[in-house]
Amino acid sequence: MNAPRFALVAGEPSGDLLAGHLLDALKARWPGLRAAGIGGAEMAARGFEAWWPIEKLSVRGYLEVLPRLPELLRIRRQLGDRLLAERPDLFIGVDAPDFNFGLEARLKSAGLRTLHFVSPSFWAWRPEKLRKLQAAADHVLCLFPFEPEWLAEAGIAASYVGHPLASVIPMQPDRAAARRALGLPEQGTVVALLPGSRTAEVDHLGSRFFKAAALVQQALPATKFIVPTVPRLLPRVQALAQASGLGDAIAVLPGQSHAALAACDVTLIASGTATLEAALFKRPMVIAYAMPALSYRLMAAKRQLPWIGLPNILCAPPEWLRRPPGMTARQAADRPGAPFVVPELVQDAATPEALARAVLDWLAAPEKIAATEARFAALHHDLRRDTARLATDAIETLLAR
Repeated sequence: MNAPRFALVAGEPSGDLLAGHLLDALKARWPGLRAAGIGGAEMAARGFEAWWPIEKLSVRGYLEVLPRLPELLRIRRQLGDRLLAERPDLFIGVDAPDFNFGLEARLKSAGLRTLHFVSPSFWAWRPEKLRKLQAAADHVLCLFPFEPEWLAEAGIAASYVGHPLASVIPMQPDRAAARRALGLPEQGTVVALLPGSRTAEVDHLGSRFFKAAALVQQALPATKFIVPTVPRLLPRVQALAQASGLGDAIAVLPGQSHAALAACDVTLIASGTATLEAALFKRPMVIAYAMPALSYRLMAAKRQLPWIGLPNILCAPPEWLRRPPGMTARQAADRPGAPFVVPELVQDAATPEALARAVLDWLAAPEKIAATEARFAALHHDLRRDTARLATDAIETLLAR
């Protein structure tokens, strides 16, 4: 195929990062590729034409989306109209299922090929997404090895392509080099704070993280703290840092999350894709999650697993990932005895005191850190595949149908 035209939609920074890696692979296979739709800085750096910026779609929660819903529906309708008029060779929805599934279903019913990159976490919560995925995508590219078999049981064609980040992040990160690059001392304790890449995440977790950091410093006064953040949240995070009382002990970094994870001894981190990145950097972590109370209650009712963090889910024994027959989703999520590789503090449990205590527990347990690093190294091997070839092979097969 000469100079194919692809349309892509990514809805948040993690999707932008994944789409950027995918565009690299697509351009290597089809050098004349043209791509447009909705995306962010990573996609733009690959020549992607953004008709709307990714920030338009970066909304989290149930109730929080309501004020934005008319705008989101208008964007989806206008984008669909344009794609149906221009008829690209393939539409690729990158995660963002609440936005992309409806768009994909419309395009697919009109005869356009559709691909969804990143299977929805139907095995963790909201299993009803499978029905929507059936109507939306001709094919799914999966990041995790157990997903294609489960999707096949629902009649959905899928390929396991590995996780692009597993090929980008080195198996043995160079902590000393990362510290030098960030101007940190090679010796001494460094804690990375990652309160999220969306405004709502920082609003709900930011002050807790900085208060927890102050408590850690009281216990270990020589500790240094680094806080990588996306550029649009830089002023907000800097204000929190200035109010924390940590002074020169804390540094806010524009971007550089990978350098921060490579440099740190432990990270206090918001649940999301960043937790997988931390695992690939072999770093012990404390995962936190918080959102408005009503939104959380609605979400919690749909959970099927005892964990929210990807490192715990991906390191779980296989039998824990399937809901036992006759068990409700809530019962499955509340099963006793679930094995946790890293601690998770959710909603009201994510107090500054509890977060600080969990960070200090890691720093006092070098043997536990070593065992966790070994488990994460095994996970890294499992997720490292030739993602570029596998993804583009699947896309080429889809285009030839």
